[in-house]
Amino acid sequence: MGQHFLADPNLARRIAGLAGVGPGDRVLEVGAGFGSLTVALAATGADVLAVELDRGVAAALREVVAPLDRVRVLEADALRVDWGTELRGSPWKMASNLPYNVAVPILFTLLEAAPAITDYTVMVQREVGDRLAAWPTTQAYGALSVRLAYRAQVTMLRRVPPAVFWPEPRVDSVLLRITPREPPVPTPRDLLFRVVEEGFAQRRKTMRNALVRLGLSPAQAVAALERCGLDPSVRAESLGLPEFACLALAAFGADG
Repeated sequence: MGQHFLADPNLARRIAGLAGVGPGDRVLEVGAGFGSLTVALAATGADVLAVELDRGVAAALREVVAPLDRVRVLEADALRVDWGTELRGSPWKMASNLPYNVAVPILFTLLEAAPAITDYTVMVQREVGDRLAAWPTTQAYGALSVRLAYRAQVTMLRRVPPAVFWPEPRVDSVLLRITPREPPVPTPRDLLFRVVEEGFAQRRKTMRNALVRLGLSPAQAVAALERCGLDPSVRAESLGLPEFACLALAAFGADG
């Protein structure tokens, strides 16, 4: 299921520390595996909800955490959980080594459906982490970077080598801190992301071309770009969230 289990208890304790977890905190862990991070989180005095989909692994996890009265194991698919029911009250923190193949959908599902979570400390594949945390003009920057910037602030905490996992992945991982926030731009989300996705669909094309593909005439596309102080030859990789937001409103704000 795309899981590489954390096998280094020292790193697990370090992650718990970086997550700022302590007595009285409530912590969600998705992809708990065999409980290395779970035990470290519980040792801080926090209450932990450990989610694991794999039935065999979940059974082993229950044995590991049986002596820990602050841990509750939930055998479930994180993409299908009713988070409003499971995360009663607030605030919650999240500290997780996310399964590689579903890390992005899990993260965005929680950002959308679990407002009780006020802080995320998550480990993901390095390539994914680079994309999530990327800034304009960098190679990793893309639509995923803008989508997350709309919902949260992102900080890269550290790189994690393959040797601390079992089985060892063929790539490095990274630890991210993600702090949810209200969208910093007023542009409606659907309108904004329509422009973002088209802009990055053909990275070598200009935003003028992207707007034309979305239905504007060439003259209308140039006018929208100029209203935002942008050169008609600018490409998506050079635009930050404020520029995309301005452009979406300038081009389509009147008709949505």
